[in-house]
Amino acid sequence: MAEMAANTPVLVGIAAVQQKVQDYRQALEPVALMELALRNAASDAGCEQLLGQADEILVPRSLWGYSDPGRLLAKALGANSAGTLLAEFGILQQTLLTRACQRIAAGESRVVLVTGGEAKYRALCAQKAGEEALETSQPDAEPDTTLRPQEEMWSPVESAAGLGMPVGYYAILDSALRHKQGLSVDAHRDQMAAMYSRLSELAADNPDGWSDQAVPAGHIREHSPANRMLAFPYTKLHNSQWNVDQAAGLILCSVGVAEALGIERGKWVFPRAFTESNFMSVVASRRDLGASEGFRIAGRVAMELAGIEFNDIRLCELYSCFPYAVRVQLQEFGMTAQHNVSVTGGMTFGGGPLNNFVFQATVRMAQLLRQNPTEVGLVTAVSGMLTKQACALWSATPGAGGWACADVTEQVSRESEVCELVEDYSGSGTVAGYTVLFKGLDPWRAVAVFDLPDGSRTVAFSEAPRALEHMMAQECCGERYEIASGRFH
Repeated sequence: MAEMAANTPVLVGIAAVQQKVQDYRQALEPVALMELALRNAASDAGCEQLLGQADEILVPRSLWGYSDPGRLLAKALGANSAGTLLAEFGILQQTLLTRACQRIAAGESRVVLVTGGEAKYRALCAQKAGEEALETSQPDAEPDTTLRPQEEMWSPVESAAGLGMPVGYYAILDSALRHKQGLSVDAHRDQMAAMYSRLSELAADNPDGWSDQAVPAGHIREHSPANRMLAFPYTKLHNSQWNVDQAAGLILCSVGVAEALGIERGKWVFPRAFTESNFMSVVASRRDLGASEGFRIAGRVAMELAGIEFNDIRLCELYSCFPYAVRVQLQEFGMTAQHNVSVTGGMTFGGGPLNNFVFQATVRMAQLLRQNPTEVGLVTAVSGMLTKQACALWSATPGAGGWACADVTEQVSRESEVCELVEDYSGSGTVAGYTVLFKGLDPWRAVAVFDLPDGSRTVAFSEAPRALEHMMAQECCGERYEIASGRFH
C-alpha cells in the first residue's frame, strides 16, 4: 500500500446488530442497540481504545424520543470529551459520513463515531401486549450541533389533495417514469415485482438481513389481505420496512491514528468519492416527474472524482425506499434493470430502520469490500420524497487521488426546472403523474398532478368509483380532465 497522508480518513470499525425478541421487556431500547453496534464496531477493528478517543458522535433522528442520543452514548462508552451531533429528518444520512471525513481530513477530529438505530419491532410487540416500550428519558439534554433542513418537503396543495405518507408521492413519481419509458401498467408492475423478489433473495443470504425468506414475484405484485395495496401500483412489499430492531455502528479515524493504534490494514476501507445534492423542491413542482437531476449529476461527478465508470461497479446498494427510487437511479446512472441493485436485500427485506438504512448498507458494503479489495462499492442515499440525493464510493484500496467530495447542490438547482403550484384552480389539466390511495383493503382516492395550460401545476383528487377503477386499469398519464374545487372529473 502506497504512502498516505496521516490525515487521510479511513473506516476501520463496522458492525450491524438486530434483535427479534418478542418479549419487549427483554429487548434493548434503540440507544442500547446503537451502543452495542459501536462496541461491536470497536471489536471489529480490534481496538477498544477507539471508543474513548472519539472526538464526535453523529446520530440521525429517528422515531425514538431522545433529545441528544450522542450524549447518552458518550457516557456509556467513556467518550467523555466527545461532541455530539443530531441530524433532524430531512438531512441526508450521507451528510454525517461526509462531515466525519471532512473533519478528519482537516485535522479537526481524529476519531468519529457514526451510528443510528431503531427498535420499532420492540415497540410493536409492546403495543400488541397493550403496553408501552419505555426509553431512557432526556428532559434537558441538547446536542452540541443540530442539523436541520432549510425548506419544507411537501406543499399545502399536495396535502389538501390527500397526500401524506411518502408512498403516495413515490407512486405518483413512478407513474410518470413508467409513462416516460413507454411501459404499460402491467409491464411496470411485472418489472417491479421481479426486482423486489430478487431483493428478497439477497436479504435471505444477508446475515444481517431482517427477512430470511425469498418471496415470489406474484405475491409482491398483487393486492391481498397479506400484502395490501398502499398506493397503486405499490403494495406493502414495495414499501420500506421500518418495524425492525436494527442499528449500525461505524468508526472512522485518520490513517495516522489507525497506524498508531496498530489497527490491521485488512480492516481499512477508504472513502473514494462522496457527492450530495441538497437542492429541495416539492414533488408536484418538478417539471419532469420521471427524472432525477440530483442523481444524474451526483452520480456523474462521483464517478469523475474516483476516475471510474458505472459499468465498473459490481457491488452496489441503490437506496430502495420504494421502487421509483431504484428505477430512476438505474435510468440516471445508465444501468440496466438486470444490474444487481443491492448487497443487503434492500429496505423492504434487508430492513429499513427509519433514517438509518444507509449506515446498515455501508456496513455490509465494507464487509464485502474487505473480501474483494480490487472492487469499488457504490452506496446511495435519499432524503424526503427523493428530495435530496447522494452517492458514496468506497474501496479497501485507496484511490490514487485520495478522498474527494463535492456538493453539487448549486448545479442541480440550475438544471432543475420547477413549476409554480396553483391552488383553487378551475379548468382543464393534463395528468403528469397519479396514484390511487387505499384505505385498508379498498381503493379510496385517486390523486393526480396536473399540467395546466399556462405551464403551472396543480394537484387534485377524485373519489368516484369509476375514476378509481379506470386509473388502475390503464395508463392515465397524458389524459385530460376538468378540475374544480380541488377535484377532477
